[in-house]
This record gives sequence, structure tokens and C-alpha cells, in this order.
Amino acid sequence: MDREFLTDLFTDFGPVTIRKMFSGYGISADGINFALALRAGLYFRADEVTIPDFEAEGLKPFQYSTRAKTVTVNSYWELPARLFDDSEELVQWARAALAAAQRAKVKKPRKGKKAATKKTAPKKPAAKKAVKKTVRRVGKAKRAHG
Repeated sequence: MDREFLTDLFTDFGPVTIRKMFSGYGISADGINFALALRAGLYFRADEVTIPDFEAEGLKPFQYSTRAKTVTVNSYWELPARLFDDSEELVQWARAALAAAQRAKVKKPRKGKKAATKKTAPKKPAAKKAVKKTVRRVGKAKRAHG
């Protein structure tokens, strides 16, 4: 799938951003990634609310193989092939995928907030640090010439 095909595919859904990612593209709306277009196919974001829809279609989550094992990514599921020819239903599935991605974003704690609530130890005065470094250097020099 190339960028032009994907742009056409999501025309009825609304504006999407398509970025190069892995072996294909990441597709996002409103700054939230909700789909992956890879060599293996098109995958939509899924969660406990939407996974039953994919299962009812007999679909599977995204998988890739490493040298040691096969990794299953349960947050992205393959899209039914019939949706490539049904833009109205594709829009419904895309909206559900975007909603799943938005729910996942809400669940994740923001990195900035976590760092802000973390207590930090008071900093030592610069003069004490300089003295400690000097003492360490002198100690190393004595051991080396010993």
C-alpha cells in the first residue's frame, strides 16, 4: 500500500496524517495513531471494546517474528478485506479504531506529570562536589604511583 492509496482510502473518514513507520505507514487523526499500513496489511487500533468485532470477523491481531519467537501485538488487528471496497463501513471501523486509540491514550500516565510529582533530593552545593572530585583524583593518583 502506498501513501496515495491510503489517502484515497480514508477520504470519507476525514483528514489523516500518514507517516513512514517500520515497513509501512502509521495513520493518525487529531495527532493520535489509529492504524498501521504494513507489508502484511492494514491494521486498526483495538481494545477490549472493539476486539470482539474483529474476532466476530475471524480476524487476528498483528504478529511479527523475531529470530527467537513470534510476537503478537493485541492492540492492532487486521482489517476485513471487504472494507477496502466499502468506504461507509470503513469509516465506521476507522472511527472505532480512533476511539480505541483515544481510550488507550487516556489510560497511560503522562510522562511529564510523573516526573513532576517525583520528589528529588536537594542538590549538594557546588563547592562540596568540587572538593569530592579533587579528593577522588588525589586518591587515584596516590594509588597509581603507590
